Amino acid sequence: MILAAGLGTRLKPLTDTMPKALVPVGGKPLLEWNIRKLQAQGYDRFVINIHHFAQQIRDYVAQQDYAPLVHFSDESSQLLETGGGLKKAQDLFAEESPILIHNVDILDNVNYDWFARQHQPDEDAVLLVSQRKTKRYLLFDNAMHLMGWKNIETGEIKSPYEYVRRTGLSQHGEPLNMFAFSGIHSFSPRLFPLMDRFPDRFSIIDFYLSVCHRSHIVGLVKPDLHVLDVGKLDSLEQAENYVKQQ
Repeated sequence: MILAAGLGTRLKPLTDTMPKALVPVGGKPLLEWNIRKLQAQGYDRFVINIHHFAQQIRDYVAQQDYAPLVHFSDESSQLLETGGGLKKAQDLFAEESPILIHNVDILDNVNYDWFARQHQPDEDAVLLVSQRKTKRYLLFDNAMHLMGWKNIETGEIKSPYEYVRRTGLSQHGEPLNMFAFSGIHSFSPRLFPLMDRFPDRFSIIDFYLSVCHRSHIVGLVKPDLHVLDVGKLDSLEQAENYVKQQ
């Protein structure tokens, strides 16, 4: 699933007339870079959620040779965020196969065949993480099970575990491992029933944090992970240089 419904406000004024999925980098839209890379690594079915300038994305895809492989989840009436968008699209996925979830405004160096093989049968979700500097971190125990989330600027902690919320530590008083989330994850459809009690609009991270005590949600560290967020104007030049090296 390629998340392409966002308003792209950080890319204004470009996104005053086009969706961020069609913002060009190196002469090709961001959507094109991502689909072509995923195709080259064996993916042959794509779900794209759309909202901002939704028809432009439909029209663009209709002109491409991969158009028959694409299914749209239309959020024109309401923007549903990352979790709500996935919940709305659930009928478009196979019942058992894990779903790769990828933001349209990310360029990265991930081998997705490798990433898919890391998702073990007993795992409900695999979150790709790294030791990148950020303000907000996911918290994992030593087995890399998701335990919570922390904003290091404010000290706020989110976790279903009371002892983590209170101390920021493991049950035995040990520090938890802090990693930055890449926005790339593998999601098992087994989790969809747990979304039933959620509203139409919600964040996928809030969902993971609310169910990680009763689901097998793990982090996967990729030490050499390079993720370029092309969601801001000042990162477009970096993106141009990045794609030249590919």
